[in-house]
Amino acid sequence: MMISPATIEVRHVEVPGNRRPLVFLHEGLGCVDMWNSRTLDWPLAVCQATGRSGWVYSRRGYGRSPALADVRGANRLLPDYMHQEAWEVLPRLLNTYALENPVLLGHSDGATIALLHAAKYSVAATIAMAPHLWVEDISLRSIEAAKAAFEHGELRRKLARFHDDVDGAFWQWNDVWLSDAFRSFEIRPECWQITSPVLAMQGVDDIYGSLRHIEELHTQGTVRTEVLQNCGHSPHKDQPQVSLDLIADFLKDLP
Repeated sequence: MMISPATIEVRHVEVPGNRRPLVFLHEGLGCVDMWNSRTLDWPLAVCQATGRSGWVYSRRGYGRSPALADVRGANRLLPDYMHQEAWEVLPRLLNTYALENPVLLGHSDGATIALLHAAKYSVAATIAMAPHLWVEDISLRSIEAAKAAFEHGELRRKLARFHDDVDGAFWQWNDVWLSDAFRSFEIRPECWQITSPVLAMQGVDDIYGSLRHIEELHTQGTVRTEVLQNCGHSPHKDQPQVSLDLIADFLKDLP
């Protein structure tokens, strides 16, 4: 079922039961529709495998959510945009749908947002796939390559299938990551405030970040770390079944 409030695009996956719901947080260029792998409706599969209802949403300016004007000027994202999403926007979304103590499942930027939210708000658990805890040169090189592919290659055409405002979606992400001010981005101190369980997974072939991001993820709770072989930056697409099995196992004993 598609629910379209005035502000954002939301997909609700209904699963019978009373377990804490899943909330899916997408990557920097992601949206509701980009969670799927080539062969799998991945959010639906995760919800069914874990016996939990799910909420999948597109941030402002992504997917079918309303576009943001002048993302390269007056509405340019600031270096703390993931903090704002985690501490201001996400709480309002959860309150709108009466979602208490959810399980947050985030990828890339979404994983960082999930960790930041868990550091300040009550959650049942957090699943962080390829999170960014700080800014690495390997990340910036890949983001520079994405810029070239968007301007001169096929990336713009491919992304246009998923985003109503493809230019706004791309540039708000790309500009902030390549800005000088963003080089000091760092969330390891915030992660230490997390007390709920965390599953951190990353592909060994990730070109957007080294494995240090999950190796150096330390909290006051428990952190289960999983390195996926034959996997790049997107575990849910590169290894959908392995990722699904790891998540189901992590959540099976969660009250």
